[in-house]
Amino acid sequence: MAKRTATPALPLFPPNASIEELQKEAAHCKACDLWKNATQTVFGEGAGAKPKVMFVGEQPGDQEDIEGKPFVGPAGKLLDSALLEAGIDRKKVYVTNAVKHFKWQPRGKRRIHKKPNAIKIAACRPWLDAEIAAIRPNVIVCLGATAAQSC
Repeated sequence: MAKRTATPALPLFPPNASIEELQKEAAHCKACDLWKNATQTVFGEGAGAKPKVMFVGEQPGDQEDIEGKPFVGPAGKLLDSALLEAGIDRKKVYVTNAVKHFKWQPRGKRRIHKKPNAIKIAACRPWLDAEIAAIRPNVIVCLGATAAQSC
């Protein structure tokens, strides 16, 4: 008979939780096992009070995991370039990821991105929902299939 493991309780947030409060709580998240190999939780960040646009990516990459900030690695440089070309000031938007920990596999000395599965995405869903509730953006831009499935 297969051994069943209990699913960790998903966090519940007050409806008026601020991004700062959520970020502080997310730092201790163990809703799935990705936290074990990640350097830290990478939560969203962006424009002060109420940005009108939220960009949602798949998950943090190697550089994001090290720095603890979303979209600071190669994908972030591409996003910055696209925003600049579109005339959008990154300081006026909110950027985050569907999954809050870096899922990777070793390749030599490098940590290579590995696509998160549905269990990891579902484990992080309460964090994304809470971010959306706190930000209340007019527009959510999903950057890729994982983000689109999460939003």
